[in-house]
Amino acid sequence: MRRSVLGTLILILWASVAHAEEPAMRIGVLKFGTVSWELAVIAHHGLDRKAGFAIEEVELASNPATQIALQAGRVDAVVSDWLFVSRQRAEGADWTFFPFTTALGSVVVPASSTIHSVAELKGKRLGIAGSTIDKSWLILRVLGETEARIDLDRDTEKYFGPPPLLEEQLKAGRLDAVLTFWPSAARLEAQGYRRVLSVEDALKKLGFATRQPLVGYVVSERWAKDHAALVAGFQKARAEADAILADSDAEWEWLAPRTEAHDKAELTRLRDAFRAGIPAHWGAEERLEAERLYALLAKAGGTALVGPSPVLQPGTFLDSVRY
Repeated sequence: MRRSVLGTLILILWASVAHAEEPAMRIGVLKFGTVSWELAVIAHHGLDRKAGFAIEEVELASNPATQIALQAGRVDAVVSDWLFVSRQRAEGADWTFFPFTTALGSVVVPASSTIHSVAELKGKRLGIAGSTIDKSWLILRVLGETEARIDLDRDTEKYFGPPPLLEEQLKAGRLDAVLTFWPSAARLEAQGYRRVLSVEDALKKLGFATRQPLVGYVVSERWAKDHAALVAGFQKARAEADAILADSDAEWEWLAPRTEAHDKAELTRLRDAFRAGIPAHWGAEERLEAERLYALLAKAGGTALVGPSPVLQPGTFLDSVRY
């Protein structure tokens, strides 16, 4: 009996020491942000431990708070876009980026709406998630000028705000259409609203052949070089988690509370949109098109968007991460 107890204590002590020696990656997340879905699957299946490290989620209140936490060294990684990374590099920071998702927003209208194209947004009340320099809004404006010869900034009644508020206004009939982030668009479609155009479709119409992962993980370039094995382990764990999310409907049933889906239809829309956004390839062609997209957005958004750099900064993308 004593030997059994002693053996158990040794095993517990050994496990504790092994756990303490595992390198940790601190990731700043929003409580119900979509990145937390991927991290939840990694934790649920122990994919980080399997890859020899541990993920520590640091819950933060907003996107600006995640950026401040990264700058202050409270976390090792956050999720943002490569426009932010390039701007920070132009101002002396060493942030660098690797993809999380290619999922983008959509223009959504009531099912009975007469709006079926960008041109038909002219004169309409349009809700826009985010700010005046939101990348999806800028892309839609460029498409309006290119395809329909209209200035959406001038020719629509614009209302900027967070997705939940825009959803309420659309349902109340105070807006004719909303341009909103992909999770909000998926929820609206599950309730019977109709997609007019996705931002990904807009990019195709503008001549972009690759799927652009505008949103991804942001880390310090120096930190990534000093922790190359940790970054590689994280990428391995992410790939395994994404494979599970892509193939297993049962996994989404388990994940449902984390998504805040109200019903089966909403969960299905969120699942399908997430799956469609899993990056399939990230190489030279995508990076070249990212430079062209940066130039387009820099012209549309000006220094308010990109700061002092009219071109994508070298080092914006982490070289060690390619699919």
